[in-house]
Amino acid sequence: MKALDELTFDNRFARLGDAFSTHVLPEPLDEPRLVVASNAAMALLDLDPAVADTPVFAELFSGHKLWAEAEPRAMVYSGHQFGGYTPQLGDGRGLLLGEVYNEAGEHWDLHLKGAGMTPYSRMGDGRAVLRSSIREFLASEALHALGIPSSRALCVIGSSTPVWREKQERGAMVLRLAHSHIRFGHFEYFYYTKKPEQQAELAEHVLNLHYPECREQPEPYLAMFREIVERNAEMIAKWQAYGFCHGVMNTDNMSILGITFDFGPFAFLDDFDAHFICNHSDHEGRYSFSNQVPIGQWNLSALAQALTPFISVDALKEALGLYLPLYQAHYLDLMRRRLGLTTAEDDDQKLVEQLLKLMQNSGVDYTLFFRRLGDEPAAQAVARLRDDFVDLAGFDAWAELYTARVARDGDYSEAQRRERMHAVNPLYILRNYLAQNAIAAAESGDYSEVRRLHEVLSNPFEEQAGMEQYAQRPPDWGKHLEISCSS
Repeated sequence: MKALDELTFDNRFARLGDAFSTHVLPEPLDEPRLVVASNAAMALLDLDPAVADTPVFAELFSGHKLWAEAEPRAMVYSGHQFGGYTPQLGDGRGLLLGEVYNEAGEHWDLHLKGAGMTPYSRMGDGRAVLRSSIREFLASEALHALGIPSSRALCVIGSSTPVWREKQERGAMVLRLAHSHIRFGHFEYFYYTKKPEQQAELAEHVLNLHYPECREQPEPYLAMFREIVERNAEMIAKWQAYGFCHGVMNTDNMSILGITFDFGPFAFLDDFDAHFICNHSDHEGRYSFSNQVPIGQWNLSALAQALTPFISVDALKEALGLYLPLYQAHYLDLMRRRLGLTTAEDDDQKLVEQLLKLMQNSGVDYTLFFRRLGDEPAAQAVARLRDDFVDLAGFDAWAELYTARVARDGDYSEAQRRERMHAVNPLYILRNYLAQNAIAAAESGDYSEVRRLHEVLSNPFEEQAGMEQYAQRPPDWGKHLEISCSS
């Protein structure tokens, strides 16, 4: 395990130069204090967890100190926001402090969010507030624990710095980790500004550092794009299978690595609702839960357009054609496993669709239904869950099909079925009301609930003694919380 001054930096993106980012120093927060830290994320940097409780830890991740080897840069990019193209965006409140490589040879970006104004802040103040920083921290680590590709979060540092949003709040910084912070919007920026040399340099950078296996293919750039398509298809399949709503799927929020990225007004489904909109600014429902699949394809098409200098249009179209079949295959595989099935049958898609329609019409809790389905033998489980449904005849018909399907599935014990289902059906998810309770306590200076919730969500599949309150359906007030982009 390392101390903070033993990190090894190798700032590969910074070496691309000023056409790609701007040198900016972070603006320190007043009276920094540790809110929460992730031991699992710290392990990615080989850091000793004990360093989180040292004063220098809060100073480094609140802008007061900086490693001599760090090269803080604000990245420039553009993107399609709610379908309309914005020519220049960029890191308006975040800084890539540098890239650290661990003993396993992995490179990790250290990205400080809420670090103050940059040339790309537009009309913003460059700050992040405590509530949004806590939400991003919890979401990053919770998604990872669920097996959903995501950026990671090392810590949240709070402060006494006042920040104005709809009201006065306190400023905070969250330290985000990822193998890269390059987005679809990076490629769009150099494509639409007609800077082919820089665009080629960016493409080579991504290919060499993040998709080196594609170098072995006859058309390396095409192979890279196909891999990006597949990664996004799998990521969004996992979003849909676990009921995660991103909320702002702009192309500048889409990672070139196919990981969940840039958390804003996200939410997990409580009651199943295919049309759920988690962002109260999304008046037309562009980024509703059910729209995430086609929007994923739309965003990949926008990236494809930016890659036309390197790949033929016909080849790009063919690669894009892989998205939906790949998504459907990943999604159906996940849903089979959530239903406790180990084999495939032709009618499985219909079985899933019928269940979701029944859940939609009855307001059934999405997470708890699947968890309880694995608590008991199939016939007993559906009998117990029946009362949650309004259309009893419809549910009975589905239950008959399901129990017969389970009986055909294979020769295994009920204990094996339960273990297998509980391994993929979480008991604990990051419900908005749980996050809000933790944020309210933190805003009053009590960080214990944030830390407890993080600990629970880090092990979502195992029942944890004394944590029953985190596995309950939300109260009525907790189901309809409005989440905005303001942070």
